[in-house]
Amino acid sequence: MIKVNDMFYAESPNEEIAAIGECGGAVTSVMKFLLEEGIVDAVLAVKKGADLYDAVPTLITDPEKVIESAGSLHCGTLNIAKTLNKYLDGAKNMKIAVTTKPCDAMTIVELMKRNQIERDNVVMIGVNCGGTLPPVQAREMIEKFYEIDPDTVIKEEIAKGNLIIETANNEEKEISIDELEDQGFGRRTNCRRCENNIPVMSDLAMGNWGVIGPNAGKATFVEVFSEKGAEVLDKAIKAGALKVQNPVPKGIEIRANIDKAMVNLANKWQDRNFGEESGELISLDQYMNEFDKCIKCYGCREACPLCFCVKCSIESESVEWVGKGEIPPSPMFHFVRMLHMVDSCTNCGQCEEVCPAEIPLAKIFHKINVQLQETFGYHTGYDMEQKPPLSIIDKEPSEE
Repeated sequence: MIKVNDMFYAESPNEEIAAIGECGGAVTSVMKFLLEEGIVDAVLAVKKGADLYDAVPTLITDPEKVIESAGSLHCGTLNIAKTLNKYLDGAKNMKIAVTTKPCDAMTIVELMKRNQIERDNVVMIGVNCGGTLPPVQAREMIEKFYEIDPDTVIKEEIAKGNLIIETANNEEKEISIDELEDQGFGRRTNCRRCENNIPVMSDLAMGNWGVIGPNAGKATFVEVFSEKGAEVLDKAIKAGALKVQNPVPKGIEIRANIDKAMVNLANKWQDRNFGEESGELISLDQYMNEFDKCIKCYGCREACPLCFCVKCSIESESVEWVGKGEIPPSPMFHFVRMLHMVDSCTNCGQCEEVCPAEIPLAKIFHKINVQLQETFGYHTGYDMEQKPPLSIIDKEPSEE
């Protein structure tokens, strides 16, 4: 019987899935199994849109179509929690299996705490994440640093501190992430600061870290993080949907070391962004200088997966938080939103990504969120039973 904290190497017995899927196709096989057995009504994942740099959310109900979402898309920068909550009614009326990066999983947990997503109806299949790449900048980076036509790239991977690019004619090049990011390219800025690489808040976490020896590239490292995950994995193995074996002890050690190295890299970026010697975003005046760029397009609010109020308090008729027609808006526009977000921000970067004024919103919110955690010991997105601290403008759930 599978238990929480169990670890395995897993691969798909389906040759097509094993060939197309990432590292043996374990994620795809689990999702297909869940649909075939009626354990879930649908699978929510991402698939390639127009090209490798375009990741779009997809809801799959046909088990034979799950393979369309196989493979990694490091330029897939969306937070899937937004789709689950806003467009699928928080899984209130259907059971959904969803693939989650760590920031996706943390956001889903935050929304579960706020009764916006039905916990019992969601199975989170987590995938390890060392960061995602901004699509437009990624194309420019590949052309400039790799001297490769971006349209010929069929696969990209982050491994051992390098970004590896592979083309259709089997040409492969790799460059150090540090080198790329020192030049202003590489991962998204919020990903550089992120300390969460293995999605421990998901039901299962899967990835290639720690798969060594003859299994390297052919199997997925799976760790169980919940009773629900244990049950799903147990059923999948017994039904023959997955082939598993115990991981090599050295592989477990390597996986932990990779995670530790990524956390150290994130801490380095936090020191660079937030440290006393950084000179970045450490005073109210500096916040205000950034907020003065705002054109009040509401893009940050619309993109944020944790903004779910039916009626936005910022636009309340009874409270003049923001004067109509004022550009830049009153500072209260940002301060009220900050009060709403500071205890729940998961550093997913959606707000900053859509801001046409290029305000470093994710950096501002992340800095304040880190300070809140240090002061009150509250950690976003981990403990399902840990309720968020109330902000001064919180509403009852029925009003959200």
